[in-house]
Amino acid sequence: MNRYYYDMHIHSCLSPCADDDNTPNNIAGMASLCGLNIVALTDHNSCKNCPAFFEACRRYGIIPIAGMELTTAEDIHVICLFEELENAMAFDEMLQKHRLLIKNRTDIFGNQFILDGEDNIIGEEEHFLSNATDISVENVPDLVSPYGGICYPAHIDRQANGIISVLGTFPSTPDFKCVEINRRENVEKYIKEYKLRDKLLIVSSDAHYLTDMRDKENYFELEDEPYSTAFVRKKLFEKLR
Repeated sequence: MNRYYYDMHIHSCLSPCADDDNTPNNIAGMASLCGLNIVALTDHNSCKNCPAFFEACRRYGIIPIAGMELTTAEDIHVICLFEELENAMAFDEMLQKHRLLIKNRTDIFGNQFILDGEDNIIGEEEHFLSNATDISVENVPDLVSPYGGICYPAHIDRQANGIISVLGTFPSTPDFKCVEINRRENVEKYIKEYKLRDKLLIVSSDAHYLTDMRDKENYFELEDEPYSTAFVRKKLFEKLR
């Protein structure tokens, strides 16, 4: 068993609210400087920069996780993570029919760049990514599961798009095994107030700028022998499930 320092909620320049400098290679490089071992890329309602992120992470020795921050019909943010990149991209394709397609206004919301592994712009998402889908929070786990993924509510300690602020409480269903806290100092308060002691609490940055990324602090203890990136990722998902 070894400690693997993580950040499971990072946005790239594909997210309209994220900085254009948040390229896959810059994120991987900053993660290395921060002492992180495992990083998930979780753009709004899209996994399209995950292939480039995986390529960048190989250069920096970071274990990448493919994911997205899905916005439900209730305007709740839910982190969706996938053990295999191919399954993440298949989920991304499926999600397109659940999006409300509104043309992005780059002058208001920002760019939505799709990059390759060398940080070259190879496309741009035409439709605004941050708006709500037609998927209820109740249905997210059943949609994610066939793709080998897991999901959990994002930043439950924040007012904007947090499940507690939207619903007024933490629901008993669906039975999320994990929850995300944005600020470590809020962990005990939320565990006690919302009876979350049976949940795995994940503390992540929700970084939209490189300077939002935090130095190593939060970690999982994972088996890693015989070592490989795929094996550690497998053990991580076993823990999350």
